[in-house]
Amino acid sequence: MARTGPVTKDTSTVALGLAKILIGDSAGNITTKTQCLDQSADSLGALNSSSFTSNVEYWSLMSGFPQQEDMSLPLSETAQLDCEFKEVHPRNLAFARGIDASSGYTDNHSGEIPLGAMSSPAFVRAEAIYTYPNGDNHMYIIFPRANVTSSVELSFNESDNANVPITISAKRADSDVSGGDSTWDEMSLGRIYFD
Repeated sequence: MARTGPVTKDTSTVALGLAKILIGDSAGNITTKTQCLDQSADSLGALNSSSFTSNVEYWSLMSGFPQQEDMSLPLSETAQLDCEFKEVHPRNLAFARGIDASSGYTDNHSGEIPLGAMSSPAFVRAEAIYTYPNGDNHMYIIFPRANVTSSVELSFNESDNANVPITISAKRADSDVSGGDSTWDEMSLGRIYFD
C-alpha cells in the first residue's frame, strides 16, 4: 500500500529539544554576522523552555464590491526569544532585570541586583543555537542588538526548581540607529542561518 499524507522528507531536519541561549556584549560584537559569543561563559545555562517568535502585522488592500483582497503590505515586524532559565544566580537575574551583565557578575553566589532603580534595558547581543538531533547540523538565531524585557517572578517550591521566564526582544541594529552598524542594513533585526 502506498503511503499518503505528509511524509518525512529528511529526518535530519526534525527539531527536537531546546536551543542554547547566549547573551553577551552588543557593542563589541555588532559587526559580526555569525555566532561569536562564548558557548560556555555567555550561556544562560540549563533551560526549562526556549522559543522563537517573529510577528508581522499586515495591512490589506481591499477593493470591489463585494470587497476582495488585492494585496498585503507589512506594517511592523518584531522578533523575540522567550525562555525560562533554571540556574538562578546574579548574572542571569541581572539580565532578566534588563542589566547588561556581560561583564562583571562572574561569581555565581555573590553580587547585587538593585531594586527600585529601573532604567531603559541595556542593549545586549543574543544568540540561540539549536543543535539538530543528528549532532552535526545547527540553526542559529542572531539578535546583534536586543533588550531583555521581563517581569521577574521567582517561585520557590518544595521539590521543583525555580524557572525564571525572560523575553529577549530584537532591536534595530542597522547603521541608521545609534549603536548600529552597516553590517545589519539589509537585516536590521538580525538573522537566522543554518550550517
